[in-house]
Amino acid sequence: MEELLRQGEAEFLGPHSTARSYPLVCGPYRIPFLLNLPGRGHRVCGELYAVSARALDRVDDLEGTSAGHYERLPIRVVAAAEGEEMVEAEAYYGHRSYGEAMWRRCGERGYGEYTPEVADGYVWRKDRPLGVSFLQRISLFLSNSDYHS
Repeated sequence: MEELLRQGEAEFLGPHSTARSYPLVCGPYRIPFLLNLPGRGHRVCGELYAVSARALDRVDDLEGTSAGHYERLPIRVVAAAEGEEMVEAEAYYGHRSYGEAMWRRCGERGYGEYTPEVADGYVWRKDRPLGVSFLQRISLFLSNSDYHS
């Protein structure tokens, strides 16, 4: 997002939280996954951005929407400032093909925010092993309770 902000392709709209509870969990490499399972988890805090169509294409590519990694779907959010109205936005959810299994694998416990403490142990893309795809790594994570992200 920093690059998109510098290029004028995105605008920071401020901190927001989900209007409903959703699971936010960490999968392999401590990668965060918001799961489209409304009513479970917590109201999740995060940041809201307005982006250009070109920027949205770039973020979709980064999030692997065409590869089945994540899917961009509608969500209702509320600004962190008191008294703000609910607004319609879009969020990147862990793909429906593994969302429910990811929730179970994480003990049906999630986080209210992806803080530095929650992200501790995150492995940057450049530091991840080669030869194993993102979806293969998710499959390994889901099938092996001894797997540590």
